[in-house]
Amino acid sequence: MMLHVPGVLTAEQVTYMRQQLEAADWVDGRETVGPQGAQVKRNRQLPEVSPVSQALGALVLQALARQPLYFSAALPLRTVPPLFNRYEGGGHYGDHIDGAVRSVPGTGQHLRTDVSCTLFLTEPEDYDGGELIVSDSYGTHEVKLPAGDLILYPATSVHRVAPVTRGARVCSFFWVQSMVRDDWRRSMLYELDRNIQALRERVGDCDEIVGLTGHYHNLLRQWSEV
Repeated sequence: MMLHVPGVLTAEQVTYMRQQLEAADWVDGRETVGPQGAQVKRNRQLPEVSPVSQALGALVLQALARQPLYFSAALPLRTVPPLFNRYEGGGHYGDHIDGAVRSVPGTGQHLRTDVSCTLFLTEPEDYDGGELIVSDSYGTHEVKLPAGDLILYPATSVHRVAPVTRGARVCSFFWVQSMVRDDWRRSMLYELDRNIQALRERVGDCDEIVGLTGHYHNLLRQWSEV
């Protein structure tokens, strides 16, 4: 399942982050991937241990905690601290699949990457190219969102970032270990949850909605790994 989550960050938060990132020290993005990824990756990133990266990553996580749509779709159990990248001057990232397991610096903890997330920090009109292109069984999808918006998609998907030919594309990106490992089951739970919420807004609580809510939680209880 791919899902666009609008308005994760406010315009003021985006501006603040961009100001902090403009003054930060970036490194070659190839330093953070293995030999295969390094062959197709051309961008810059903030080091994972950078104080700026850690502070802004904490702000991203706080914003996500206020997003019920994100929670419903990702069902997050653990999250890799958000990272930050920058593409410009033809920078790109060729076809790849994200690694199945990520370590969290300084903790000794490892997370399974079920869901990949990209949070856009640059307005689409400020750069040419830079589309996130995700391929799945339904075809190829190009994503270029307003600043402050997030896209999430299965980490099992082949994806790439098209070359940026004008301006700079700045994003935060991270991975989620979901309570529900299987994307198909997460999708069903998401659809059930959103329909329950829509019915509740339309008719209020009733016995049928209580029953559907119980069905949702029983499925989550059956499928979750916590």
